[in-house]
Amino acid sequence: MKIVPAILTNDIEDLNNKISQAEKFAGLSQVDVMDGNFVPSKSIGINVLSSIDTDMELEFHLMVSDPLEYLDAAKKSKVKRVIFHYEIDKDKHDSTIEAIRNLDMEVGLAINPGTQIKEVEHLFKKIDLLLFMAVNPGYYGSPFIPEVLDKAAALSAKGCDFILALDGGVKEANVLDIKNAGVDIACIGSAIFKAENPSLVYRAIQNKVV
Repeated sequence: MKIVPAILTNDIEDLNNKISQAEKFAGLSQVDVMDGNFVPSKSIGINVLSSIDTDMELEFHLMVSDPLEYLDAAKKSKVKRVIFHYEIDKDKHDSTIEAIRNLDMEVGLAINPGTQIKEVEHLFKKIDLLLFMAVNPGYYGSPFIPEVLDKAAALSAKGCDFILALDGGVKEANVLDIKNAGVDIACIGSAIFKAENPSLVYRAIQNKVV
């Protein structure tokens, strides 16, 4: 299982600091984007997102009501993959997927803890990654919801042609449970970036699940 640092901030200096930190130990990082509408919190805006400069691979996790507004910024920052939420207006699903593909980026779909697998199965052939949220999105350091592991394990057991990822409340204490559920990527924010030595924590957790 691969550990991906997740960067959440509303401050450009903090964003640049976290990216600089992550560059030292990670090949891929996730930038969390919140619009203050889809979720109550708000992060850095489109102008900042479009000017990120790093050689590290990035993915954007868009916790926003209208992902289409952010795709040009993602492309300008050479983002590898864009993840949007199933819980947005359902009429936007296909147009969002098509727009991401047209910009030569991978498509990720995130589902909140209350969303069931059967609700999103019709989109499985159109995505590269499914992201299970193990917290209710929008808050840094929210408590882990263990029941989400059951959904991940059930889907993993069936087999799928896309990456299974999990985000929210991940830490060293539960990372083996996440791996055993068949998850391919675990995204970690506060457990890494709030640590005194982010690099040391990242490597300790990654080594635990290789």
